[in-house]
Amino acid sequence: MSLRLWPSIILGAALVSPLAATVALAAPEQNARQQQTIEFSANASQAAPNDLGIATLYAESNGKDAAVLAKEINRRISKALDLARGFASVKAQSGGVSTWPVYAKNGQGKIESWRMRSEIRIESRDLGALSELIGRLQSDLALSGVAMQPAPETRRKAEEEATVGAIQAFEQRAALIAKTLGKQYRIVHMSIGDSGGMPPIRYRMQAAPAMMADAAAPLEGGESELAVNINGRIELLD
Repeated sequence: MSLRLWPSIILGAALVSPLAATVALAAPEQNARQQQTIEFSANASQAAPNDLGIATLYAESNGKDAAVLAKEINRRISKALDLARGFASVKAQSGGVSTWPVYAKNGQGKIESWRMRSEIRIESRDLGALSELIGRLQSDLALSGVAMQPAPETRRKAEEEATVGAIQAFEQRAALIAKTLGKQYRIVHMSIGDSGGMPPIRYRMQAAPAMMADAAAPLEGGESELAVNINGRIELLD
């Protein structure tokens, strides 16, 4: 019986051998293709004017009666918002509100009074109007800080220009690499992202006494540098 099985076994091996050879040859070819890919990055940046000013002001006070204190703070905030509405180019909105107890110093845990703080946020691309409003509001509110940054549409335009520059830089570098190696190339993968740019320019109360004293102190926005980075891979062609 075993003699009759030999032809079948030999025939099966003959049928399997070409397939095994094909698989064995495919792996080196695939590795060769992978070895002809190169990964690198490119970037470009674009300056964007800080044309949007954002200021935060607040009313804060102590009082024995929490209800009376809240009424007084809310009155001051409402007055500030009414004043801001007179500036058509300035957007104003109420901000955070906090109330907390002030305990007696004898350590017995007795609430001696209450403290409340309420904020408003104003912003505008009209820096002259924003500066004037800040000065007028400080007759009744304290200035927490002012930040200068690109307006959304300004940022978007700068990022679009930086994206075009980054893509061109990527293509130029890809062509340089391929030319140096005597090859043609094709782009296999590109990943585009931005670096967020420089943080906003901020003015603080402690660092800006002149601004607090002058109702129309000028705001200088400067510029933010917005960068776009590209990570990609090219395949070298024979």
